[in-house]
Amino acid sequence: MGVTTGAVWGRAEQQDYRSRVRGTLLGVAVGDALGGPADTLSLAEIRAAYGGAGLLDLAPGYGRRGSVTHHTQLTLFTVDGLIRAQVRRDTGAWHPPTDLHRAYLRWAATQRDWGPDERRAEDGWLAREEWLYARRDPTRALLTGFGDRTMGTPESPKNPDEMGPEAVARSAPFGLLVGWEPQLVVQLAVECAAQTHGHPVACLSAGAYAVIVHGLARGDSLDGAVQRALALLTARPGHQPVCDALQHALGAVRQGMPTPARVEELAGDGTADGLLAASVYCALVGEDVRHGLCLAVNQSGPSAAAGALTGGLLGALHGETALPPAWLAELEGRPTLLELADDFAMEMTQGPALHGPSGASPGWLARYPRA
Repeated sequence: MGVTTGAVWGRAEQQDYRSRVRGTLLGVAVGDALGGPADTLSLAEIRAAYGGAGLLDLAPGYGRRGSVTHHTQLTLFTVDGLIRAQVRRDTGAWHPPTDLHRAYLRWAATQRDWGPDERRAEDGWLAREEWLYARRDPTRALLTGFGDRTMGTPESPKNPDEMGPEAVARSAPFGLLVGWEPQLVVQLAVECAAQTHGHPVACLSAGAYAVIVHGLARGDSLDGAVQRALALLTARPGHQPVCDALQHALGAVRQGMPTPARVEELAGDGTADGLLAASVYCALVGEDVRHGLCLAVNQSGPSAAAGALTGGLLGALHGETALPPAWLAELEGRPTLLELADDFAMEMTQGPALHGPSGASPGWLARYPRA
């Protein structure tokens, strides 16, 4: 698999990339936080609870405004796993799906342990963030997928009938591997989705979402990134439902003013391909980030996942400064998100200055152990 090299990074490119990394992670989280309180509500119930226009601002969830769900938690551990994979490459070990699986098992420990275990130095810094030890309604597929140390693979996936959007919603960071070839981004997202959501629709939706983010992070338009994803998917067995959903999203853009009904039609019964299509549509037709996110969450499907997916696209497209500052000010875990985003950007652009086969920064290895 490919790896970003330092030679292509000038200062302006590094700054733009860091803004897109921050935008992607903060976008996932703020969309997740916006949609979380409405996650189990129908559109009629959302309007009854928040007014006729629906949910247009952060609302209390899990005891506070701006709280995130398991989608954001797992996205953070995806980033952690990707950095650890790069660091472990110095040892000659190079199998990113295994490193991601280890990261996801660290997330699973946060769902059953009372708090961080300081004795586990190999956990690194993210697993010692106490705020992550909050159970935010993870689905059964996530808990069973990471319920033991056996890693699901495309050939032998966990939960082979599971088509939910949770694997897609943790896959934005794969798209931030801008030095990788697009087909390898798809492959890694598919392999990691199979660890919990083994149905081809869920796996290929994760691959499609990751490679769309990849295109945006490299400066493509959203329409162009979707077209590239479609071209890459057609070579893969079982691609038809996902490709049809993306084509449906592109076609819906030309069908008049956006409405909750159109978003609900695209989202369907809340499977991965439907949520992918709805998020692409909302990102394409949104007048700005706030409008796109509100459009995504005001529907009867899984609002948190729709918000997270749409936020990841808009953040990768526009960078962090386009996100609503008042929402960021209340966002749970924002310091952690920013710290991890900056670490990821630094690893991907300046990794050789941090570690290598012949030596490494002790501080970096303390944060991201090779174990």
